[in-house]
Amino acid sequence: MKKMTTVICAALALLGALALVSGCAPEKAERVKTVQIADGTVDPALWGKAYPAEYELWKKTGEPTPAGKSRYKKGFDEGGHRPDKLDEYPFLALLYNGWGMGQEYSEPRGHMFMVKDQLSVEPARYKAGGSCLTCKTPYSPLLRQKEGYFGKPYQEVLSQVPKEHQELGVACVDCHSNKDLSLKISRDFTLGKGIAKLGVDPAKLTQQDMRTLVCAQCHVTYSILKDGQMHSTDVIFPWDGSRWGKISIENIIAKLRGNPASAEWTQSVTGFKLAFLRHPEFELFSNNSVHWQAGVACSDCHMPYTKVGTQKVSDHRVMSPLKNDLKACQQCHAETPEWLRQQVFAIQDRTISSFIRSGYATATVAKLFEMANKATAAGKKVDQELYAQAREHYEEAFYRVVYIGAENSSGFHNPSEALRILNDASVQAGKAEGLLRQALTKAGVNVPVKVDLELAKYLNNRGTKKLMFQAADEIKDPLPSK
Repeated sequence: MKKMTTVICAALALLGALALVSGCAPEKAERVKTVQIADGTVDPALWGKAYPAEYELWKKTGEPTPAGKSRYKKGFDEGGHRPDKLDEYPFLALLYNGWGMGQEYSEPRGHMFMVKDQLSVEPARYKAGGSCLTCKTPYSPLLRQKEGYFGKPYQEVLSQVPKEHQELGVACVDCHSNKDLSLKISRDFTLGKGIAKLGVDPAKLTQQDMRTLVCAQCHVTYSILKDGQMHSTDVIFPWDGSRWGKISIENIIAKLRGNPASAEWTQSVTGFKLAFLRHPEFELFSNNSVHWQAGVACSDCHMPYTKVGTQKVSDHRVMSPLKNDLKACQQCHAETPEWLRQQVFAIQDRTISSFIRSGYATATVAKLFEMANKATAAGKKVDQELYAQAREHYEEAFYRVVYIGAENSSGFHNPSEALRILNDASVQAGKAEGLLRQALTKAGVNVPVKVDLELAKYLNNRGTKKLMFQAADEIKDPLPSK
């Protein structure tokens, strides 16, 4: 037995040596060596001289991805067609009618195009002024130091950026220290204040925390505060009352509804002044999701490690794992990419189905408010107590629908929470509808069983571009019989 063991060991050693000679053994990836960048350097090309692998990957965010990889996010697929959310989900055109989001809501193309997309979209979208640049340009921390940044006209603030960088989107300096490439929060005036509300000590944040928080500088919901003349005065994260790992939709809505300065626009159908919710990826993901509990960071999925030559680097071509053939998922999951893709699609189908149903239910309530307002204007006595109760439920439904509609994972970041929120939206919309029908009936108004949403009125001739409804882009309920 001893002799046999010796022979086996010798054979294994010989095979190992042959593998090394023949080049079959895997090469050990080299870590990136850090280089100091001069203070104040914003230009990614200058950072790229020190970190060429990351820079070349970052430039690829300007390249479209093959079509057909994602079911619900097609904004930067090859072919150049960018669907508008108002065409995909027609009820949004009704709910958002009254401001820029209800005129054009085209899918974004990613980091390279953050400012370019803003400049090409319906101008009403950036009426809020300089505050609209808070996440879009790496110069915003510098612009913030100037008087009147939030409220000055958008073009005036953008003109303060060096001309060659006026269309530059997210850059190295947004996330990295120029001293040692460590991750940093560059927007203390927004995210810094936000995490303080969560009771987080910045000194105790781990590297893994930071691999999520650099993304949370922009992939969050925020409120643009207004003064009495509707001029923008600040950008805040409505996280009051929440905590790390538990930013709830209930607390967000309570903050927005309880702060008159958060009412950014007037909904034309109802006449209500409302706040808005934007892309709350961090809030949904961090609210006790399975991946959050497992210690997964945003970068693990959207910037997985890859090898460039002998270097191990984080893939700076930031994208959905679906567009990258689920390579990020296979770091932890042993199943095939196609199996994983079908699981993602199953989650997203359930979310989108609930989103569409709750969206149409909420839009129906908006039209009933329009009916009640017209009845009041015509001299009919609409029960104001019932009306006020209905409004409470309607706004709770509206903000939940907007929250999931604006979140870019179609529910995948937190499937159970997304469905809970949408189910609650449907319940709130149902309560509002019942109260309004009661109030209208008492006022002598004949309410049809099926309310005509008059969607064509909101979908066609939108904004200065006179955009028309593109029926081919509409997303139908993926689970219509369930």
